[in-house]
Amino acid sequence: MEDLTVFYVSGLSNALYKQWIPDTNFENVSNWDKGRVPCANDRVYFQHNQKASVYVQSTHSIVEMYLPMDGELILAFGAGFASSEGGSDPGCERGGDRITFQDPDRYQWYDPTLWRAASTPDDLENGRFQFSVHEESVPCEHDDVIFRPDSSFRVSTDSDVSRIPLRSVSIMEKKFSREEEFARYLQSGSGKLQFHGSGTVQVTNSRCSESSGCDCGNTANHERICAALHQHSQCPDLECLSPLTPIGHCCGICGAIVSLEYSPDFNVESYRNRLLHLFLSLPSYRGVRMAMSKVSRPQSFSGIILREAESEIQVVLQEEGSGLKAEALAWEIMKDIQSQGSSLGIVKGEVQTSKGSHASGQGGSVDGGMIAGAVIGVLLALVGLGSLVVLFTRGMIRVPGMSSLQFVKKDSDLDNLGDSIDKGFDNPMFDTSPHLPADLHGLYSGSEALKGISITNSGVHFVNPAYDETDFTA
Repeated sequence: MEDLTVFYVSGLSNALYKQWIPDTNFENVSNWDKGRVPCANDRVYFQHNQKASVYVQSTHSIVEMYLPMDGELILAFGAGFASSEGGSDPGCERGGDRITFQDPDRYQWYDPTLWRAASTPDDLENGRFQFSVHEESVPCEHDDVIFRPDSSFRVSTDSDVSRIPLRSVSIMEKKFSREEEFARYLQSGSGKLQFHGSGTVQVTNSRCSESSGCDCGNTANHERICAALHQHSQCPDLECLSPLTPIGHCCGICGAIVSLEYSPDFNVESYRNRLLHLFLSLPSYRGVRMAMSKVSRPQSFSGIILREAESEIQVVLQEEGSGLKAEALAWEIMKDIQSQGSSLGIVKGEVQTSKGSHASGQGGSVDGGMIAGAVIGVLLALVGLGSLVVLFTRGMIRVPGMSSLQFVKKDSDLDNLGDSIDKGFDNPMFDTSPHLPADLHGLYSGSEALKGISITNSGVHFVNPAYDETDFTA
């Protein structure tokens, strides 16, 4: 029997199901500082000021237990506690310690490592999870959130926005789909112990109504999401030379990103299924993970925003290792766009790989860099022209007279002055360029030039009409 490879990609028009992973269950060893469940001869401690909702699945014998001032124990059917005289449980001979419940406030809503996503609840139960960028690993606006049945939790909803909208929330197998009902639950004792923080979770019961999909809505908390991610580990070292960072992701990837400009005829679900069946099901692309996102990309050049952000479809193709198979898949998708893009509602496709980028469009497309360059050129020209007009009107720039614009040298203007003129002395600090004119008579010409020149035995002098020369020749 051949192995069946199944690829899972993120849906956009239909809500995804996001499940909260950690819990505050009594039987969860990660919730205790000793890394084990309390034994019969242990002393159990909850911090005095600790707030916790703890689900207990079975019966436990303990020597003593110190409870917090504000907390609750949720007992499953048949669960409870019994007093122990210090005896040991089978397999728990190392008891007799003080064992403390870990701080449950360490779990954050915007931590992408604490969620898993699937297209159906059955996929969640069967472990068929979906790959997505980090922003969309956290519940999006139209997602259904599930807290596992038979479990307790406590989550910090600290956020950069005041409200956290969701389609629905399921807690202890009860689904909340009306805003008023869930708001009342948040004000209950259990609700206050389970949710705390600056952001308020709100239930809207609304689906995405756009055929092209809807934006996730977590962009405002991008920095918070990445900070929570990096608390656990840094981004992995990659084999590719030029890693790509998709919009909404916190780390670089090896592979490719295909960006799509679309028309009103585009349907994201149909296109997702097309890529799934035409390409991702092929053995040659085994191991390639794909995530689709509707994102907003500001149209800017060198930090200058040229126009409002426009929505596009981002297809992320990621692969462990060098990402060569993901790059090959991206080029196959580009070929498909060139031949079938217009019928699919795709106006233009652009692919970025670890080795470069390329654009392809229907009916000829203009590269965004060319448009940006042309716009910037026009803007600079207008700014320069405006500056000249302002300087001229303020008198800081003057238009020279016509006499100063004469560039044609008349050799005969001073020929009659003779060869006996004293031409001064050579300045050794400067070299005389053979390209400079022998005189500067270009400012005057003809008889007008001779009227301002006086020739004597000592040389040539220019007469200043403001003074009488007889005052100096007496």
